[in-house]
Amino acid sequence: MLQQFVNRRQELDFLEKKYFDGSAQLIIIYGRRRVGKTELIKKFLQGKKGIYLLCTRDSISENVKELKRRFSEFTKKEYFLKLETDSFFDLFKYFLDEINDEHIVIALDEFPYLIELNKGVVSSFQKIWDELLKDRKVFLILCGSSIGMMETEVLGYKSPLYGRRTGEWKVEPFKFKDMFSVFRNFSLDQLVQIWSIFGATPFYLNQINQNFPLEENIKEKILSKGEILYNEPLILLREEFREPRTYTLILKYLSLGYNTLGELSSVTGIDKGNLSKYISELEETRLIEYILPLGQRKRGIYVISDPFFNFWFRFVYPNLSDLEAGLVNEVYQRIFYQLNSYFGLMFEKLIFELVKAKEISLPIPFTEVRKWWFKDKEIDLVALDHERKQVIFAECKWQDNVDAEEIIEGLKEKSWFVKWNNIERREYFAIFAKSFKKKVEKPNIFLFDLKLLENTLKQL
Repeated sequence: MLQQFVNRRQELDFLEKKYFDGSAQLIIIYGRRRVGKTELIKKFLQGKKGIYLLCTRDSISENVKELKRRFSEFTKKEYFLKLETDSFFDLFKYFLDEINDEHIVIALDEFPYLIELNKGVVSSFQKIWDELLKDRKVFLILCGSSIGMMETEVLGYKSPLYGRRTGEWKVEPFKFKDMFSVFRNFSLDQLVQIWSIFGATPFYLNQINQNFPLEENIKEKILSKGEILYNEPLILLREEFREPRTYTLILKYLSLGYNTLGELSSVTGIDKGNLSKYISELEETRLIEYILPLGQRKRGIYVISDPFFNFWFRFVYPNLSDLEAGLVNEVYQRIFYQLNSYFGLMFEKLIFELVKAKEISLPIPFTEVRKWWFKDKEIDLVALDHERKQVIFAECKWQDNVDAEEIIEGLKEKSWFVKWNNIERREYFAIFAKSFKKKVEKPNIFLFDLKLLENTLKQL
């Protein structure tokens, strides 16, 4: 099984610090499905007096009934089971009468399900906090996977709970460097390929059989009907959005290269006004991102940012009919011929993210990292040092034995078109590749092969 807490030390430290503060806490935990929020809460609960409730969409009364059972088990008082109330407020009031000043954690997971059943539940918990909890030692956690609902109904300024939280944490997928701890016997080459397909979401990585080659994992875990990842994106879209078909349509065409608002509007038939709303919600969930090239104030593009969703919509979704018929090997053969090109695009994305997060050190300090393109010319990465007017132009090549001198010459030609302090700037050039034909030893040229990158990432 995957080590769920490879990079959750920061999250646990935050929760422990709040817990040992000793005062009442209202902590909001949220993040996309499958990132490990539930595991985080359960890990935090270990060794503490606590109650965990996974809310359901059944009904408010069913959720109250389940919480009665949890309170009864905790207090050893059977009368909770016989209470004739569907009020969370009344239930908390009885519970607090029983626990006195005990330091207790109460975690309500998938709190948005309660909001879907009755929006008034947020006001109920405002009352619970204001009148019952804020002066007690109860550590209340409200957790949710619907990012939009958590940010508007719970954290938003119009929410009855606004201003009452004592802390919040948005749980993110693993960082790429943490994958070395999960897949200890894998090379960087292999990890780039795994990340390109499964991303860094703990649940997705947990599906990988490390004893099988990547090809078998793709076939068995993603392309086989009935497996968890087979239609995972469609399930998530149904869970997250009220109009999942519309979001599926948008993601489908994004994967096919329709990257601008105008192109998407034309191909989907959605007018730009409504399309902007859908796009914003996809951005909020971190499923897509907007990339604006250096030197432009508009004319950027939208791309699918989550690697697994990118892979699924690009290769799985168009082949669902054949996969439903069990033609796994035939579909994989189609995918296979495109994989290396796909890995190249994802390697470029990964390097950009690692540089931007400063997990890969460049030879000059920088304050901004952007992409650049103009007509038929494109540079994968441009790192800017505004103070000293220095710039690094970089290319990413998912290839072995790269001819660095040839790539550098091409970079220099394209850099002439980049309008940024052209007269005063000091230029550097970098290439990221699997390996190089030979070293180029010049003071303004830097080569990063996989071996160097692996050593750098393992030292973080």
